[in-house]
Amino acid sequence: MVELETRELEYFIAVADELHFGRAAARLSIAQPALSKAIRRIETRLGVPLFLRSSRHVELTPAGEALQEQGRHALNAVAAAVRSARRAVDTQAHLRLVLKPGGDAGLLSGILAEYAHQPDARRVDILFSGPADRTDFLLDGRADVGLLYVPFDDLDGLDHETLHAEERVAIVPSAHRLAGLASVRMADLEGETLPRWKGVPGGDGTGPEVADVIQLLQMIKVSRMIGVLPRSLVEPLPPGLVGVPVSDAPLSRLVLAWNEQDRRPLLASFVAAALRVPMHCGTPGNAAVPRHKARRGGLNGDRTAPSGCNGVPLDS
Repeated sequence: MVELETRELEYFIAVADELHFGRAAARLSIAQPALSKAIRRIETRLGVPLFLRSSRHVELTPAGEALQEQGRHALNAVAAAVRSARRAVDTQAHLRLVLKPGGDAGLLSGILAEYAHQPDARRVDILFSGPADRTDFLLDGRADVGLLYVPFDDLDGLDHETLHAEERVAIVPSAHRLAGLASVRMADLEGETLPRWKGVPGGDGTGPEVADVIQLLQMIKVSRMIGVLPRSLVEPLPPGLVGVPVSDAPLSRLVLAWNEQDRRPLLASFVAAALRVPMHCGTPGNAAVPRHKARRGGLNGDRTAPSGCNGVPLDS
């Protein structure tokens, strides 16, 4: 069986990310000739080329693309295993929660207050991330639990519970053709420029790249693009901008997520506390609704689907 050492995989991932041997060597703090030699050894061992090289260009081959995707998962798994082993014997372990700035729909203070009442409550450290890496934080063990938005964040490898459901709104300048409407449909947005999110591959955006909601709102304000986001992420809106509900956009869900391999009692206690905080629907006029058990059952194995705004199943 062909095997790669973890260090060799780290070397490959660095070059695959940078597509430049010099930058990858600097990132790894090793000499470039040593890195080039290591990559050639890996290619020889696997029997396939991983990179197409020229004097000015480095490009991944199909084999390299496959190894980059799966190799990153493998490194995350190793890192998570090491952290889990260390935490398993740490009686003073605390929880680390990751979220995007402002990405809690106003629920975080209530969750923390509810959790603090538990007899086994530990300290909760709050970590902030960019638009695309909260899943990585959970998979590689940098965070224990996170607040993610569905359908925007990737939930592969994660268990989760829904905390909040809300409509999405189109954010437009106050002078925009859609600004005076009570609501719009997705078809009404055709031809509009949408953002590209930094670090998020794919998507429908064709406009300038933005790193966060603050940058997005600035670009909308100067009429460079519009945005479609969960209402709680953008309200209250700054002067000059208007939020118009998108009636046929699927509900956005704020979920509490964690690595599906993590079954620690302290995590289960935090999840249980979060589920005791009433779920809110982000549509004007809707009151808080009782929590229903979430789709994947969290740490207790219950698989009953939750209901969202107006009784609509959240995971349908």
